Amino acid sequence: MSEEGIVVAQVGDIDEGEGIQIEAAVLGTVDNVAVFNDDGEYFALDDTCTHEVASLSEGWVEDGCVECPLHAAKFCLGDGSVQSMPATVDVYPHRVVLDGDDIRVIPNPERLA
Repeated sequence: MSEEGIVVAQVGDIDEGEGIQIEAAVLGTVDNVAVFNDDGEYFALDDTCTHEVASLSEGWVEDGCVECPLHAAKFCLGDGSVQSMPATVDVYPHRVVLDGDDIRVIPNPERLA
């Protein structure tokens, strides 16, 4: 893997307020990674909610947070910190870099498989 990360999508592939799931095997991470578009800014977090097993990429993005589709726990897109119950454990963030129209993810070193 390069320092510049791995291309996971193109600008325009992820609708505003939506997320997509990137398989762990693509990034070499221990969990799938969710990449979100929040008002044209892109963020990446581990995809599994820390409260119960649910895919955050299927959640709702609003005001810099993603809301889990299962029990409505919220996490900050920027750093993965818990913003509301029932979750009490943060999710891991990953770096996102825009390179022209390429959306690249640089996996968090703590989450490499």
